[in-house]
Amino acid sequence: MSIEKPNRQPSSDAQALADQSSETTVRKEKTLFEKIFDRHVVVERASGDALLFIDRHLIHDLHFRAFAELKAAGHRIRQPDLLFATPDHSVPTTARTLSDIPPGEMRETVETLQQSAEELGFTHFDMTDDRHGIVHVVGPEQGITLPGLMLVCGDSHTSTHGAMGCVSFGIGSTEVKHVLATQTLWQRRPKTMRINVDGKLGSGISGKDVILAIISHIGVSGGTGYAIEYAGSTIRALSIEARMTISNMTIEAGARSGIIAPDDRTIDYLYGRPYAPKGPKWEEAVRYWKTLPSDDGAVYDKEISIDGAAIEPTVTWGNSPQYAVGINGVIPDPDAEPDPLKRADMVSALEYMALTPGTPVSGITVDRVFIGSCTNSRIEDLRAAAEIAKGRRVVVPTLVVPGSGLIKKQAESEGLDRIFTQAGMQWREPGCSMCVAINGDTLAPGERCASTSNRNFRGRQGKASRTHLVSPAMAAAAAVRGRFSDIRSLG
Repeated sequence: MSIEKPNRQPSSDAQALADQSSETTVRKEKTLFEKIFDRHVVVERASGDALLFIDRHLIHDLHFRAFAELKAAGHRIRQPDLLFATPDHSVPTTARTLSDIPPGEMRETVETLQQSAEELGFTHFDMTDDRHGIVHVVGPEQGITLPGLMLVCGDSHTSTHGAMGCVSFGIGSTEVKHVLATQTLWQRRPKTMRINVDGKLGSGISGKDVILAIISHIGVSGGTGYAIEYAGSTIRALSIEARMTISNMTIEAGARSGIIAPDDRTIDYLYGRPYAPKGPKWEEAVRYWKTLPSDDGAVYDKEISIDGAAIEPTVTWGNSPQYAVGINGVIPDPDAEPDPLKRADMVSALEYMALTPGTPVSGITVDRVFIGSCTNSRIEDLRAAAEIAKGRRVVVPTLVVPGSGLIKKQAESEGLDRIFTQAGMQWREPGCSMCVAINGDTLAPGERCASTSNRNFRGRQGKASRTHLVSPAMAAAAAVRGRFSDIRSLG
């Protein structure tokens, strides 16, 4: 299914010196990541640490304390015009306004973010604004995310924005304050990896299946220390929304940054977006974006090839996204795993998930279904789920949560909400919902969920919850059948 290629190595010390000299004086080929990274370096140390200028800073409600801490330290927001905020993690999906949130920390996070925006002057899409929603959905939707930019957010799934040809990564609380105060950030230059996916995807195979197949192959630490670029005919054929799903889960492979070269699909997607350039600036931006794809002679530290045609509708079975198998497969036997540490982890995961080796995936029943999150809550995801749900009835409780107010309105204009509700699903307001389970949407202990989110860690969706990651269509199929099913058998 795959071929791994190590970095090109010189045949001798003399050859290494010759190559180094040649590259210094002649070779200027760069990867997509290197082009953007280098353009944003303010100063770089010999250690490889670089001070980077940050073009866009996104922030959500969980970092509401950063503003008071910044003020207490005697600092101000350096460039409030480059800061964009929206509440998502703490927002109950039953609430439409701030007053709908019960008093307590959930309400405090949302209220403080709004008050800070009013006081400090940065852009804030509040709960009454149709543009509000999950931060990684709102950024691309509004054209805040653009090719060639350096973008950060205090959230690990900031890698989502790399689908637009943007270098993006999650940062910690201290780094959030550093960017607020300076509009810069120290980062270590990573190694580069290219993952080539080639071949025509089968019927019903989605971006979620592609990224789960990739993570299953390279493992959750396979991307550690690398900036990953996704390339190949399969990637080029995907929609921008499917590319965002792939970039979103880059962090689950251990890499902080995943990127896809901008192309005509990217340009078409961004045209006319509110924060995208207009008029002559648009034409200038497009000319620059077309220079960003990796040069033909660019060298990567590692390359991996995946056969896209071999990818099946995929289901995770353990407590890590790397534990995944095709819908027609069976739960693997840990005894067949040669690595003792991984074998022990598999045994522990199977005990937690209450699964037995050899069990057909299609025979596993579910208690709940969740369709949403920054991974799979865009209009394309909702359409895929609605296609399966149309004319059918769910047999387990199912929650459908759009990624933004604008997506919710579009889905309702297309009648998707009626398909969901007629099928017996719950149609909610935008937010992170059950992906993080800190906003009222949770699983009960022991409940098994087919989820379109990005993590299946222990307790991620509630104490002692059991999460299986799937695509939106696969989630909808589980909802109407009560077990994991091959969507290809449902038409």
